[in-house]
Amino acid sequence: MTTVKRDWELPDSRCQFPDPIWKLASGNREWDFVGAMKHPPIILASVSPRRRDLLRQIVPEFGIVDSFATELHDASMAPRRLCEVNAERKAWLVAERYPDHLVLGADTLVFLDDEPLGKPSDLDEARRMLGRLSGRVHMVVTGVCLIHRSGARARLFSEATYVRFRNLSAEDIEEYLKLVPVLDKAGSYAIQQEGHRIVDRVEGSMSNVIGLPLESLRAALDQWGTAVA
Repeated sequence: MTTVKRDWELPDSRCQFPDPIWKLASGNREWDFVGAMKHPPIILASVSPRRRDLLRQIVPEFGIVDSFATELHDASMAPRRLCEVNAERKAWLVAERYPDHLVLGADTLVFLDDEPLGKPSDLDEARRMLGRLSGRVHMVVTGVCLIHRSGARARLFSEATYVRFRNLSAEDIEEYLKLVPVLDKAGSYAIQQEGHRIVDRVEGSMSNVIGLPLESLRAALDQWGTAVA
């Protein structure tokens, strides 16, 4: 497991974006944001239920805003940099709208021989992806960006986890696809869903593979003075 971190000052730029959709996530509750939390400590710039559930493990209350950012899948970029750029784009779009809040953006991609494997367009592509991953080690990278725009402060870091797949037969792949909806998942799999069927070994953060490196994120938030569990 490796993590790279860096801080930097934010440029002063003014952009206009569509009004985001607010939600409040707290405990087992979720409702539309209508002034219920005037100054939330954190905004998660993602509507991913997996990231929401992970963040809830260390932060009791936070806002949710869809960044509407377009994710890059540029194979010419280094894996860490690609995920960091995507995370920064997501966080920045929301921070422009809510400069007084601490905005968290994240992006997770699967890399095989440094080639990014995003979400499959259909089940045929999912089959091909799982076939390529069969019996091999691949890298899962999550880029994380924290931005407090009004405070001109930000942190960008990434973490890598290495995952070895079992040798999968065509039947194994078909059985997995019957059990797990994969079209919204990078690499066509979810380690938290029937992962024992396809994964042989994990080296590094398990939560990083799901969508947020909780260990590193907890440390980063603690340094910012944010209450974490």
